[in-house]
Order: sequence, then structure tokens, then C-alpha cells
Amino acid sequence: MADLLTTHDVQALLHVDRTTIYRMVESGQLPAIRVGKQWRFARAEIEQWLERARQAGRPVLSAAGVAPAKVEPFPSACIQLIQDAFADLLGVMMVVTDMHGQPVTQFSNPCGFYQALTRDPEAVGHCIRSWQQMAADPAIEPRFFPSEMGLLCARGLIRVGAELKGMVVIGGIAPEIWPPAAAQLARLAEQFDVSLATVMAHVDEVYYLDKAAQERALRFVQRIADIFSHIVNDRSALCGRLQAIASLTMLS
Repeated sequence: MADLLTTHDVQALLHVDRTTIYRMVESGQLPAIRVGKQWRFARAEIEQWLERARQAGRPVLSAAGVAPAKVEPFPSACIQLIQDAFADLLGVMMVVTDMHGQPVTQFSNPCGFYQALTRDPEAVGHCIRSWQQMAADPAIEPRFFPSEMGLLCARGLIRVGAELKGMVVIGGIAPEIWPPAAAQLARLAEQFDVSLATVMAHVDEVYYLDKAAQERALRFVQRIADIFSHIVNDRSALCGRLQAIASLTMLS
């Protein structure tokens, strides 16, 4: 009897309700045996079916045979709301990127200087190069990097399982010496293909954080990344369970 599962056990394993279990048994999709007045399920058979379903990569179907809405592994709408709140709280710009530096979310709390220099969408490529350099940095602990705009930015790493899948990037922070010298501002204008007058008009529209606020931002950026890691891991696990359950309902 140790190798037989109860209906409650199968509910916990498949994350479906009791009615769905009974429906699957009655339709012959789920093997079961009667023990007195109760259904029992062979653990080995359930586990083998789940493994075959995972390997087969069958289409996701509900127990009723209808394709459910796709579960997004990276819930961008949820992530965006959390990102917006933390960016306002810390007084910085914030964005989530993949490990190639490509933005996954919309920018939260962008500073005026960033917006002025990236009016041309192609100018964001300069920022992506900075983020790529941060992604390649071997250091685990967040630290500040100078961006191509001359502002400070830092990153926290988002892990899914054992893999690095993205970064939480904070930025728009003025370094100790700001604004830059006139020659550097002229180079920025040329680099980002904007007028020097535009650069000068917005050069003070950055985030000035004292040392304590900068250290606080560094502490929080990895904590925020860890929150996103938990969300993405949970969503990935949910997708896997839905795939396995749906594949199981297709087996006869």
C-alpha cells in the first residue's frame, strides 16, 4: 500500500481539484483502482506518465480538452508594477534587461537627462553597451559603473534555477563630480546625436544621491532582483505543472 496514492495525494501532485481527478479516472485518462470505497493510484504509473509528458512536450490542454490561456513565464505586467514602485522609492531610474542588455520592461522613473539624450531610439544602443559590460562583470555584489552618459548605474542579477536570466538595472545617478566639463558635454552631444544646447538644458535633470542613499540603492538592487527571481521561478514551475497536467489528460 505504500506505493499507492490517495486522491488527496494526486491533487497535491497535479495541483488540480478533486472533481478533475474523478473526471480523469472515469474517462480512463488516469489509472486507478478501488480499495473499498476509495480510489487509489499507483505512484510509479503517475510518475512515469508525468515524465513521458514532459519529454513529449505535448500541447497544453485543460482537463476539459480546451487550450487554456498561455501562462507567461516572465510576467512583465507584474514585474513592471513592482519595478515602478521601487524606482520611485529609491529615487533612481530602473529597468529589467536580459543578459544581453536588451530591455525587457519599460523604464521606470527615467531622468530628464536620459530622456533628452535618447530621443532617437537608436541612441538606447549606447546604454545597452553599458548594460552588456555590467552583465559580463564577474563580481557578484552590485557596484556602480559609469555609463556612456557619464552617470552611475548598477545591476542585480535575476536567476532562474541555476542560470542567470536577466538584470535589474538602476541608473540616472550623478557621480561625485557633476556636471561634466564642457568638452565632455560636447562629446556626449556628438555621441548621442543631439545638440549641445539640448545637453546643456537637461544636464542637471539627474538623480543626486548622497553616499548613504547610494549605498541603500546598492543594497536594494539585488534584493529587488531576488524578488523577481522568485516570481519567475514560481511562474516557470507553474508552467511546467500545467504542461504535465495537460499532457496527462491526453493519455488514455
